[in-house]
Amino acid sequence: MDTGDIVIDEEELAKRHKQEKKDLQAKIQGLKKSVPKGDKKKKKDILDEIAKLEADLDEKHKLELVQIQSLTLDNEQTEQSLTEDQSDDTEVESHANVRVSRAQKRRQKKESEAREREKRIAEQAEKNKDGPRMAETNAIKQVLKSLNLKLHNIPADGNCLYLAVNHQLQITGRSTQSVNDLRKSTAEYLMKNKDDFMPFMCNELDESEIVSEEQFESYCKDVATTKLWGGQLELRALSNILMCPIKVIQASGPPTLQGESFKGPELVLTYHRHLYRLGEHYNSTMPLTGEEDI
Repeated sequence: MDTGDIVIDEEELAKRHKQEKKDLQAKIQGLKKSVPKGDKKKKKDILDEIAKLEADLDEKHKLELVQIQSLTLDNEQTEQSLTEDQSDDTEVESHANVRVSRAQKRRQKKESEAREREKRIAEQAEKNKDGPRMAETNAIKQVLKSLNLKLHNIPADGNCLYLAVNHQLQITGRSTQSVNDLRKSTAEYLMKNKDDFMPFMCNELDESEIVSEEQFESYCKDVATTKLWGGQLELRALSNILMCPIKVIQASGPPTLQGESFKGPELVLTYHRHLYRLGEHYNSTMPLTGEEDI
C-alpha cells in the first residue's frame, strides 16, 4: 500500500482510514484559513487542491480496501488449498499413474498469477518515474545539489514541519525542542500577535471575511493540541520564536525566506506538493559530503 503500513484486517484498516480522514479535515481547515482576504485566485487554487486531496484519499482508501479483501480471499483460498493438497497427496499415492495432480495445477496457477502481479507492479513503478512526484523530487534535488545539500526524509504524520525544523536546529548546533513544545510556542506566538496573522486567515463560512477572534483562538488551540498541518503562518511564527532565518526550497519558483534579519545559519527545509497522496509535506536537509548521491 502507498503508506507502507501493514494492515492485518479490515477492522484495523477502517480505523486507519477514519484517522486519515480526520487528519485531512484538519489540514483542509488550515488550507482554507491560509487564503488571504480578497485573493480569489488563491481561493480557487485552494478549493481545487482540496477537491484533489479528497479525491486522492478516497481513491487510496478504495484501493486499500480492495487489496485487504483480496488478501483475505487469498488466505482463505490458501487454507482451502492446503486441505485439498493433503487429500490430493493421498490420492496421488493411491494413483501413481496420475502425471499432474490438481494440487500441482493450482500451485502452478498461483505462481503464474504471482508473476503477473509482480509484472504489473514493476510496470507501474516504471510509469511513476515520469510522474509529478518524481519530477518534483528531482527538481528539488538539483536545487539542493547546487547548495551542497541533500534531502533528509521526515515522517508524514501531520508534524512534518515541526520535525523538520527540530532536525535543522540539531544539525545547525542550536538547542532542540520537542514537537509539543514547538507547537505550543507557535500557538502562543500566533495568539500574542493575532493582529499580524488574522488578516491572512479566512472565515470558513464566508471566505470573503477574515476569521473572528473566536475562530482564530480555536485555530491556535488546534495548532497546540492536534496534528494540524503547518504552513507559511507557522513558519513565520517559528522563525521569530527561534530567532533564526528559515529557508524553504521548492521545485518551482525561488526559495522562500522567513526571518532574513536574524543572524546565524539558515534552517533549510524542502516543500513537496506531490510527495504523498494527502498533499503537502516538509522535509529537512543535510550537508552533502563527498561524491554521495542526494
